[in-house]
Amino acid sequence: MLAIRDLVVDIQGSRILRGISLEVGAGELVCLVGRNGAGKTTTFRTIMGYLRPVAGGAAFRDQSLVSLPTYRIAQLGVGYSPEESQVFADLTVAENIELPTWTRKGGRPAKERIDLAYDIFPKLRQYAHRDGDQLSGGERKMVSIARALALDPQLLLLDEPFEGLSPAIIPSIIEGIASIRKLGHGILMAESNVHHIPEFADRIYVLERGEIIYHGKPGDTYPPEVMKVITGGA
Repeated sequence: MLAIRDLVVDIQGSRILRGISLEVGAGELVCLVGRNGAGKTTTFRTIMGYLRPVAGGAAFRDQSLVSLPTYRIAQLGVGYSPEESQVFADLTVAENIELPTWTRKGGRPAKERIDLAYDIFPKLRQYAHRDGDQLSGGERKMVSIARALALDPQLLLLDEPFEGLSPAIIPSIIEGIASIRKLGHGILMAESNVHHIPEFADRIYVLERGEIIYHGKPGDTYPPEVMKVITGGA
């Protein structure tokens, strides 16, 4: 579904990604693990067309994404929930979730997409008429993921979905991710805390200073240098 090959990205003259490669298949949850500044968000922003690579590339269902504008990548079926949970403060929860159905006319009917988003995060039905600026951090994260899901994507990019959230809300987010995966969507999730990786993840890639230093299954016996990265050691 998603294939990244030898991706090299520079930002303001600094090399951020140094030839990374990874894959996400349909129905897979793949986690990109690394410390802050390792290049996780840069990877996502390059997939979505906000950044252009110096070399290598990303392809979705065998179509190169490198030269496409962001709106076309979204139209192809790639949804993105950024780390910042950028919910529109002056729109209601319902309006935030419905927004992608106004901009992408293809795919399943709008009502099906909206109902699915609410089915994944039932709590949001209670807050459908509440403005975005009245939500907690966990509720904003749910809206951000639900809004990306309402685009009717085949691939979902989740950048640090648990960052800054109360431990009490994290199980609800994990349950939602599990439900999305069961529907057959591919998911690429960035995470800096290995303890937040769901046990049902299919594969992890460990990113350090712009390079993939390890890939395997969660729970494997990691080499010492990898353990330092995923546990935040020096």
